[in-house]
Amino acid sequence: MNFDFNENQSMIAQMIRDFGAKEITPFRKEWDDKQLFPLPLFKKMGELGLMGVLVPTEYGGSGFGYFEYVTAIMELSKLDPGVGLSMAAHNSLCCGHIMLFGNEEQKKSYLPKLATCEALGAWGLTEPNTGSDAANMRTTAVQDGDYFVINGAKNFITHGVSGDIAVIIARTGKLRESRGMTAFVIEKGTPGMRGGRKEDKMGMRTSETAEMIFEDCKVHKSQVLGEVGEGFVQSMKVLDGGRISIAALSLGIAEGALEASIQYAKERHQFDQPISSYQGISFKLADMATQLEAAKLLTFKAADLKNRGEKVTLASAKAKYYASEVAVKISNEAVQIFGGYGFVKDYPVEKYYRDVKLCTIGEGTSEIQKLVISREILK
Repeated sequence: MNFDFNENQSMIAQMIRDFGAKEITPFRKEWDDKQLFPLPLFKKMGELGLMGVLVPTEYGGSGFGYFEYVTAIMELSKLDPGVGLSMAAHNSLCCGHIMLFGNEEQKKSYLPKLATCEALGAWGLTEPNTGSDAANMRTTAVQDGDYFVINGAKNFITHGVSGDIAVIIARTGKLRESRGMTAFVIEKGTPGMRGGRKEDKMGMRTSETAEMIFEDCKVHKSQVLGEVGEGFVQSMKVLDGGRISIAALSLGIAEGALEASIQYAKERHQFDQPISSYQGISFKLADMATQLEAAKLLTFKAADLKNRGEKVTLASAKAKYYASEVAVKISNEAVQIFGGYGFVKDYPVEKYYRDVKLCTIGEGTSEIQKLVISREILK
């Protein structure tokens, strides 16, 4: 297997670096300090094709595969992990769900808007009382003639306030029935649907995380994705791809932290020598580089399987689990290498350190990934 970037990956990486130098790096501290979600930035990213990386060209997207997608998330996450997170959630969750399970009419209606970021996407599964226990969801959709009436709330939703098109999973059957949930695609402005409280977060502060609230929200049956009762099964398949997104996000953070550490270790002098000359530092860098490379191999293996249309449950869980844990370790070591300077906001590793913890939580905790892995290998 050739692990070098293909022509598309190289083009995307350079495009994002050039774009980021003008549109992200100068503003990321202000966005982070004020917890601002930079919606105009995502509109510009839509013009570049980054908000529809995986969407086929016939629906207005870039029509790329998972190698290009992983590369785009990595490069954005090196610049600002929160931007990478929002881009990934829009692409893999909202767009991904519609691509996988929408009918032709739904794809033509929603994907062109999402691919250009004329409309920002959201995806709602998690609830306050459920977390990873999605089968216990309390948000209900009760059929009333040609409509479903939705009541309940979702939380920890990326773009829960700013999202224009949301894919929402609601219970249409009994609690804990695997066929008791249904997916709906709903547009902003639908009566009874509104954004709720925005979370004040430790990290990923440039990515909006908020509640979505439904109060007698009437949704026509034409807005059901797939069949009634398929929502939970659909969500598990969507999350297989979502895990690759979080693995790529982790890689970007880890690579950014490693690159910053290498540069600092060469420039910082103690006792008349660069600190990179000391084994205490150089051995840390060696471990960081090796762990990052292993995480990349797992992630691109999962991306390759996804490109070939093969089952990725095991591969994506391994990639997400290992890459996120490694990214936390690398970010921690980066702060240690920077010493006191790693604890202040003048240097990027402080932000990597705060942002990276989400990677071991989002799309299921590391413990959930180990559960998925163990179930798969014990079949």
